[in-house]
Amino acid sequence: MARSILKELTRERAPLAPEGIKAAAADTAARLPALLLAAERIAATIEQGVHGRRRTGPGEVFWQYRSYSPGDELRRLDWRASAKSDRLYLRQLEWSASQSVYLWCDLSPSMDYASRGDLPAKGERALVLTLALAAVLVRAGERVGLLGHAERPRTGRHAVEQLAERLLLMSPAARQESLPPQGDIPAHAHAVLVSDFLTPLEDLSSVIGRLAHRGVHGHLLQVLDPAEMAMPFKGRVRFLGAENEGELLMSRAEHVREQYVTRLAQHQAGIRDLARHARWSVSEHVTDGSAAGALLQVYQWLAADRRLRR
Repeated sequence: MARSILKELTRERAPLAPEGIKAAAADTAARLPALLLAAERIAATIEQGVHGRRRTGPGEVFWQYRSYSPGDELRRLDWRASAKSDRLYLRQLEWSASQSVYLWCDLSPSMDYASRGDLPAKGERALVLTLALAAVLVRAGERVGLLGHAERPRTGRHAVEQLAERLLLMSPAARQESLPPQGDIPAHAHAVLVSDFLTPLEDLSSVIGRLAHRGVHGHLLQVLDPAEMAMPFKGRVRFLGAENEGELLMSRAEHVREQYVTRLAQHQAGIRDLARHARWSVSEHVTDGSAAGALLQVYQWLAADRRLRR
């Protein structure tokens, strides 16, 4: 019963018919410029102080000078800089080996939920965070791609726009899926999945296990509405499933609040256990919180993961 309550109480909107799904997709596509602008603003707030590939290594871009030490290769000496000083200096280049980060954003009907008019729907916030992360990664010189998409990850200023177009032009069938599709992904790549993850743990375990088996390093960003965290409803409430779960009528919704909060905490603990077992990481974002803070948390994980630049 607890699982049923978790599924039912976090979905208040009726399932969309195929025509409604197409209309919703068209509406989202029409808002592409605004979504990209919001993503760019969030990315810009965390870009200062973040230097994706700023480290010494093989490359073509000059980074900094370093004083000569016995044993250094003389061919790396910069004679022009050294002539202006009584010390010898070497040129250090910035490491330029970019890595691939595969992104996936849940745009299923359950993400089309906001408990208040002044809050974004979970799906919209998840989409903006995904695009903002892509923007930061591209600026750091990494390649970004869409998990489950045949096209190879790309970098450059058009990569984020192309990623957004692929997400917004998903087929109606793909928009019904609450977990990423199967698809080829290189071993030891990185993956970031953005969703509410209010799905059975065994289904999520299958996805994580499939990717972890290939050595993929992943991060789960769980996006939730404040009402899904606290279940603040009172009195007689009818909950409608957005993904064909049916409906649930409660005469005193507040009577199950404690049970619901406990079940949600157990579910989130299960998600963390799955991630820990696969050596993945998890972070949480509530839509009334700072989007920039959520993005910074994910990027810090990517930057701190020593496996990112093997």
